[in-house]
Amino acid sequence: MKATCWIAPNKVAVKKVPDPQILNPRDAIVRITSTAICGSDLHLLQGYIPAMKKGDVLGHEFMGEIVELGPGVRNGLSVGDRVVVAFPIACGNCASCQAGLYSICENSNPNAGIAETFLGHSPAGIFGYSHLLGGYAGGQSQYARVPYADVGTIKIEDDLPDEKALFLSDVLPTGYMAAEMCDIKRGDTIAIWGAGSVGQFAAASARLLGAERVIVIDRFPYRLRIAQENTGAEIINYEQTDVLDALREMTGGRGPDACIDAVGLEGHHASAALHAYDKAKQATKTETDRPHALREAVLSCHNGGTISVIGAYSGFIDKFPMGSFMNRSLTMRAGQAHVQRYMRPLLERIRKGEIDPSFIITHTMPLAEAPHAYDIFKNKQDDCLKVVLTP
Repeated sequence: MKATCWIAPNKVAVKKVPDPQILNPRDAIVRITSTAICGSDLHLLQGYIPAMKKGDVLGHEFMGEIVELGPGVRNGLSVGDRVVVAFPIACGNCASCQAGLYSICENSNPNAGIAETFLGHSPAGIFGYSHLLGGYAGGQSQYARVPYADVGTIKIEDDLPDEKALFLSDVLPTGYMAAEMCDIKRGDTIAIWGAGSVGQFAAASARLLGAERVIVIDRFPYRLRIAQENTGAEIINYEQTDVLDALREMTGGRGPDACIDAVGLEGHHASAALHAYDKAKQATKTETDRPHALREAVLSCHNGGTISVIGAYSGFIDKFPMGSFMNRSLTMRAGQAHVQRYMRPLLERIRKGEIDPSFIITHTMPLAEAPHAYDIFKNKQDDCLKVVLTP
């Protein structure tokens, strides 16, 4: 089969790779009909995530048709069913899964020892996301093996097109969880750093959960326009406006009730000096992540407020404003999305018309054009917000 493979930092290629096989009784083989490039795939592309190997198949946002089932899959799935696949691989049986914390499943990362070296304890395995997180082949391919298919998939009826269901795999639950971690009360103001797909869905979800005002911060006018038009967000372009001053003015000096970091480790900053500082520390491996958004979120948040961190981080950061965080009674909540927890409730919201996730799609391309898709997505060309690939 054909698949998008990581070759080296900043290089991917569509290659012929072996077809996936059933390896365990709870496996399924899915023929991919739609798959997407995620912002966190760019962390892999650019070499910020360790333990990538040449030829690794990328992709963790995908859906398709079941073509083969292992004998241990017993939740009513059948060959021919259309399914969306959750990006964290979860067994459903361990203490974490039983608590609904699927992205920290205790059994799905066969390389847990590697993850423990970097992270202290291992999170779940993830499709197409390095050997640190299991070395599983991803879904930017024609077929994929799905372990624990009875836990990690949701059936989609034929009346719902791929473009409305696909993002149940990752970015819609991720954005929703980001907003949920804010404990939003009616009338709250929520500020969101990052107008990528997760930031867009965090803004839409904050509205669904009762926020009165949502403020989205980014530097690309087209991404800010999409947020404004589709979520009703107020916007700040941080290259044109000092974010802390703008948020004080917009909130009467209080600051937002909660702040969401939907940027993560590759943040940019309007200050050339500060951005150069973090880039230099990354290059010398004395800092792995650029936490510009996180720093601003802490300094901006209302006293006693919540910082929700959903943007992906890989290791260590510098210049974290701990004094501000501690002295102002802030709370931080973070995590990879526990996607399986949210798939069915969000599917119901889609069916009720409360949200149409397809608004983030700007480009649809065949799988063969994946290298070009990565290029325009990485470089924000052609107003690219989200690329869907069709094998």
